Amino acid sequence: MKVHNIMEVVVRDVISKYKDELNLPCTCEHCLNDVLAMTLNNVKPQYVVDEANSAYIRAVHEADRQGATAILTKVAWAAGIVGRNPRCDNMKNPSE
Repeated sequence: MKVHNIMEVVVRDVISKYKDELNLPCTCEHCLNDVLAMTLNNVKPQYVVDEANSAYIRAVHEADRQGATAILTKVAWAAGIVGRNPRCDNMKNPSE
């Protein structure tokens, strides 16, 4: 049995689209995954068992301005925390 959280795709798309505007000091995969994980922990999951339904759910989130703004707000919040406390190797020793 396989289920998929469509919100992971939605949030990943938002992060990818607004990556430059998030003002992260590091945009490595680790930092972006930290932003993704923090955001997903703060949005309601939307699970599907049939990938054919994923396009409908994604379209609803993209068309709903209030919902899209809420997700972007949570991504920005998570990016702020990750930006102030990066855990990747790139930022642990920035002088090297």
